[in-house]
Amino acid sequence: MPDATLTDAAEGMLSLDDARAIARFFQVLADPTRVRIVKALADNEWCVSELTQALGMDQPAVSHQLKYLREMGLVTWHKRGRHVYYTLADRHLHAILISSMEHLECEGAA
Repeated sequence: MPDATLTDAAEGMLSLDDARAIARFFQVLADPTRVRIVKALADNEWCVSELTQALGMDQPAVSHQLKYLREMGLVTWHKRGRHVYYTLADRHLHAILISSMEHLECEGAA
């Protein structure tokens, strides 16, 4: 008869697919440029040209990161005239970012 503790632990394990999905979600915050974009979009709606200027980056680099975030379903966009405006679509990502920033502040105070 298997050990009940081991059986309980095995039942609580994430499936490989779920673990992959979570790892992919956290990859968003594995790139400093994406972190900066996510923070900006968590605070306000931005058009690509504004983000480019605020980040001090080339437009193609910012657009590439925004495309990645769109494909992940983490940002939404709409066109107004010739400009495309982005906002953060996933409030969970916002909460994780804020929690991470608070963690850094606590670590710095320790």
